[in-house]
Amino acid sequence: MADEENNNAAGAGAARANDGANGAGVAPEGEAVVAEKPQNPNMRWYIIHSYSGFERKVKESLETRVQAFGLQNKIGRVVIPTEPVTEIRNGKKYTVERAFLPGYVLVEMDMDLATPEGQNLWHVVKNTPRVTGFLGAGNQPTPLTEDEVRSIVYRVETGKDKPKLRVKFEKNEHVRITEGPFANFIGVVDEVNEDRETLKIMVTIFGRSTPVELAFSQVEKVA
Repeated sequence: MADEENNNAAGAGAARANDGANGAGVAPEGEAVVAEKPQNPNMRWYIIHSYSGFERKVKESLETRVQAFGLQNKIGRVVIPTEPVTEIRNGKKYTVERAFLPGYVLVEMDMDLATPEGQNLWHVVKNTPRVTGFLGAGNQPTPLTEDEVRSIVYRVETGKDKPKLRVKFEKNEHVRITEGPFANFIGVVDEVNEDRETLKIMVTIFGRSTPVELAFSQVEKVA
């Protein structure tokens, strides 16, 4: 009987995982959800590995298995941390939500591996379709520390106010300036600062090559 229930639950998870297309974007998760207090005070946040691009399907499948096995008191929220990203397509800007930890899903769990119940919980999550394992050494999942949780929350919250620009520039690449006093000038990339999302562009003014610092959003690639 137990084997039949296990097979039915696993089948339900697999069916949910196969529904729909595998999209590149990820819908918003409810940004501050990780910061909320768990209903069960013994719950900690764990990270599970998934196939990259299938985070949404893993979340859906795991939530289905939680219901099927009656584990609502042991497995809480399942979260895909996302942030807004601005992409430039055909000269136009689009802002989409993307996972900033591709291939990882956060799961809130009350899991004591020293008990049979904890071992069963580990197997339920580990055997979810498209899950490859937990973050941690061997079969010992490592829960996130409070500092790690705060770091994730901070990145999600700050990202709401300043979406990252998803575009790659390389040294010696030609770009067109789109804003400011040098709009429509063609320049050459001399330096790229990924952290600040700025470029040093060499622009020819009155026959002289002059450096100009601009944000990624102030230039576009020359086709």
